Amino acid sequence: MRVQTVLVAQPATVMIGSKATKTGIRKQPQPGRVDVLPAGLIGDHVLNVRHHGGPDQAVYVYTQPDLDAWTASLGTAPQPGAFGENVVLDALESADLSIGDRLEFMTPDGTPGLSLEVTAPRIPCATLAANVGDPDFVKRFTQMRRPGAYLRVLRAGAIGAGDVAALRPGPPGAPTIGDLFDLWYDRHPSREFLTSLLAYPLAVRFRRNVEERLARQR
Repeated sequence: MRVQTVLVAQPATVMIGSKATKTGIRKQPQPGRVDVLPAGLIGDHVLNVRHHGGPDQAVYVYTQPDLDAWTASLGTAPQPGAFGENVVLDALESADLSIGDRLEFMTPDGTPGLSLEVTAPRIPCATLAANVGDPDFVKRFTQMRRPGAYLRVLRAGAIGAGDVAALRPGPPGAPTIGDLFDLWYDRHPSREFLTSLLAYPLAVRFRRNVEERLARQR
């Protein structure tokens, strides 16, 4: 498996309804190598820090099989960076990744480089819909069930197109990105399932959501 594209964003403005909103969603492909630190990719601007960015959501990974599914659905290929992705891999389907899975990247000279850990699915928002120019895109993105994955940085390093990536399985029985994406929209999840999730290395925002839902069930 290889890295197909690496993308970062400068601040841009999108219209959400009648409101002009500053955002870092408009990622652009980078021609060289990009350093990745625990806070994210160097040069990548994250403006909505309430929902995006931070150590547990430092890198947003999407995959070419997911993009191919969008091409089939839309009748045209999404523009690079349309979903706000930082890294595109040439294999895998994001919904099949599990919490705690690791992506290990090799540098061009074959030495171990960047190491990332899967923490949460991406949840679509109005900014995403505005960026692709479709007010109904949140619903469409949800129905497609190809959310991409957020990852934390376990070992900093540089990354570039063409780098080799290996998937290392995480804890046995860990929920998949697809499982957690479905959970986000499930109004009546079982307490047993919610409780089981706390054993895994979830992103802090997703963990907080699970804890709040458990508290409401008491």
